[in-house]
Amino acid sequence: MKMLNALVNFDHIDVIMFILLTLLIICAVATAVTKRLLTAIVIYMSYSLVMSVVWVLLQAPDLAITEAAVGAGVTSILFFVTLDKIHKMEEVMNQNVEL
Repeated sequence: MKMLNALVNFDHIDVIMFILLTLLIICAVATAVTKRLLTAIVIYMSYSLVMSVVWVLLQAPDLAITEAAVGAGVTSILFFVTLDKIHKMEEVMNQNVEL
């Protein structure tokens, strides 16, 4: 009976946390499964942003700021720059093959 009451008596924060954690799992799986690199980077950025919201809900604003800045910011920019360089290298290789 106590377990049933515990399942029924969710706080709003618990529901929001459950939704966010479910979204984190979906983002993690989608990042691993997707075939396009740009899509994987965007999903990774959303994962980091959701994780920073989770840190805020857990009352850890320092971790939230760090996750948002490093996870969604700096790391994503590095991924975008790397992806751009990969595409440029592929173009050069394709031009050399055609010659």
